[in-house]
Amino acid sequence: MNNTILIKNALILNLNNFENKKQSLLIKDDLIAEIAETIDEGNVDKIIDAEGKILLPGLINTHTHLSMTLFRGLADDLSLDSWLNDHIWPMEANLNGDYCYIGALLGAVELIKSGTTTFSDMYFYMEDVARAVEDAGIRAVLSYGMIDFGDAERREAEIEENLQLFKSCNGMADGRIKVFFGPHSPYTASEDLLIKVRELADEYNMGIHIHVSETEKEINDSLDERGLRPFEYLEKIGFLGPDVVAAHCVWLSDEEIEIIKKHDVKVSHNPCSNMKLASGIAPVSKLIENDICVSIGTDGASSNNNLDLIEELKTASLLQKVSTLDPKVLTSDEAITMATIKGAEALGLENEIGSIEVGKKADIILIDTNSANMVPDSSSLSSNVIYSANGSNVDTTICNGKILMENKKLTVLDEQEIYDKARKAIKELKEAI
Repeated sequence: MNNTILIKNALILNLNNFENKKQSLLIKDDLIAEIAETIDEGNVDKIIDAEGKILLPGLINTHTHLSMTLFRGLADDLSLDSWLNDHIWPMEANLNGDYCYIGALLGAVELIKSGTTTFSDMYFYMEDVARAVEDAGIRAVLSYGMIDFGDAERREAEIEENLQLFKSCNGMADGRIKVFFGPHSPYTASEDLLIKVRELADEYNMGIHIHVSETEKEINDSLDERGLRPFEYLEKIGFLGPDVVAAHCVWLSDEEIEIIKKHDVKVSHNPCSNMKLASGIAPVSKLIENDICVSIGTDGASSNNNLDLIEELKTASLLQKVSTLDPKVLTSDEAITMATIKGAEALGLENEIGSIEVGKKADIILIDTNSANMVPDSSSLSSNVIYSANGSNVDTTICNGKILMENKKLTVLDEQEIYDKARKAIKELKEAI
């Protein structure tokens, strides 16, 4: 790893600085060491000339299932229930650690190439996903998807699996991996499991990653079973807190928004998946108006079908505008924060990543403006990124001070080898059904 990297002539997208002037940034080891108009080039191991490029924090994807890239296009144009029960769960029954490792590597290639340096994952065989994270050089929050359906024996095994992940992987890969608890949802995890997760999260100082209120059916089933909506139920059992990241949050009552705000629950918005599965439109603009932390996620590539977070941000912004009939909601500046500092806040990493500041981790991307879809330059860098760019405009990706992609070429992973192995894996999985 280079000890020092100088990035010069960059347009730094920092929402605290609207001057849009060219600046230089110095990386020492894994940290941002200096930001100035000019920095001495002496004693620098590597210089990157970022002329014509926008520099911003590495993007943060707060909800995905990385190994599910193997299932891309497997079951399209279906409802969530049919998608899960008839297609995804039967395929998942044949998964193993090797398949999840290659699926995670395939996802990591896509993340790096489209500018995401940190992702929060919930799935199975997570120690193999951790191995892929270590190999790829990216940053991750990993959780094991716990499902017990009320079975006490299974519940104990699921909890032990997630605790083992914490003991084995939390802090590994030079500190790039953090472990959360991952109870799948209020409809697949029993009350006993959720209560136990809350106790253990407090004991181990771990965050919690959970799906909540994704579909209208989930709401109706919860009302039929408990007489409470999902967030009302989670509050009643004492589950909620500022360490909870709730993915989706599509079907929310005003009372539930108050509950989310009261407990400082973090939200991960997944617009493309919600649209593709016809789950609905999350009330993101209302959540933001209530000062609730809203981050962005892609969900898995089997329900999206890509991991391009820039595309996700544009979709999020436009979807709020058309659903509220207000062009001023979810501005490009607000959208950028969802994938940067709000994403960091959701994962408890706001002191390490999410903004371009001296002393923070050197998780940085460069977006090339010398491209047909980026010309002419917008007066607003955030507008140029959110409304014009997509992941293919990302030129350079740096995580923890290490260059993972430069001039659109991966420097760590062998793309073609991963593609070949992924194609072989999905062929075998389909044949096993």
